[in-house]
Amino acid sequence: MKKIIFFLLFSVLLLGQKIETIDLSKSIKDSKNSIKSLTVIDQRANQEIGMVMHHKDEVKIVFENNASKDIQDWFYKYNPVRGHNDMVFLLENLNISEDKKEKYSIGKLELRASIFIKKEDGYHFVDRKDTTATVSSRTTPYLGQSLARKVTLILTDLFKESYKETPWEFPVSENELPSYASILKEKLSILKADQLKDGVYKDYYSFFTHSPEPGFTLQSTDKGIVTKAVKGQEKTGIRHFYAFVDKGIAYKNIPFGYTEIFKDENGIFIEVTKTELFPETVTSSVSIGAAAGGLVGGVIGAVIDISGSNKKKNTLWAKVYLDPFTGNYLLPEDFGKMK
Repeated sequence: MKKIIFFLLFSVLLLGQKIETIDLSKSIKDSKNSIKSLTVIDQRANQEIGMVMHHKDEVKIVFENNASKDIQDWFYKYNPVRGHNDMVFLLENLNISEDKKEKYSIGKLELRASIFIKKEDGYHFVDRKDTTATVSSRTTPYLGQSLARKVTLILTDLFKESYKETPWEFPVSENELPSYASILKEKLSILKADQLKDGVYKDYYSFFTHSPEPGFTLQSTDKGIVTKAVKGQEKTGIRHFYAFVDKGIAYKNIPFGYTEIFKDENGIFIEVTKTELFPETVTSSVSIGAAAGGLVGGVIGAVIDISGSNKKKNTLWAKVYLDPFTGNYLLPEDFGKMK
């Protein structure tokens, strides 16, 4: 009798729980056929991803087999032709949770994963995704399905972007992989420099390694606003660079123009408002994405120096740190509520 009751209770539990499998079916083909092998390292302490509710049912989000096997099989499916590089995929965090409100719920995805190229001297960092995404039940009742799709999209972007990136010159050992971020940060010259080198920096890596483009000088207006970088007969708008240093002061390009870059014990940051990073007049999702990603050239019109005294009078600005591993903005949690 006890066995029958237990079986019935177990059956009820199964009926109350559903499974949403992460569908790794989008193409992640490397058009350059540069990768010889892929090794997946899942360093998560908890292999469970998480669950959300759908009506009265629990929906558990899972990989079909496990993260290591599924990601590896996914890569080889779309990359049958082998190259010469050994790629390592490091899954650092993957968690899905639900915040239940009075009349709706917010599903939350936290994902951090990095890619390295393995060489004779160690593992060389290439790229990473360190992101948080949310979905509201007010816009979709299928939180589990939507969040599972976001996992696929984020990992797809990571693979595709990594094919284009040049590996960092600094290696870490296999034992150092779990703490690679703190180790590599110690090697970034910009964080240790007492004096900054004047010039233009084409991307986040050249900026954080303190390597300005050789031969360029800065051109300014009569009012001292930097507008161009000049190298012989070549003149390039300042907005086409990630950052620049003028008279020892660093500046970051943003949609409104540029703003001063500061440094503290936590890293490199700018002081901006939400409107300065995401202008209300901008309606293009592509332009907004460019601003969110910390990129340049997205929606910049006239160059404006917004790092002057008017900044000190503005109480709405926030510290927005620059991620040394992607160049993207690390927005504070309450940034979306600012004006």
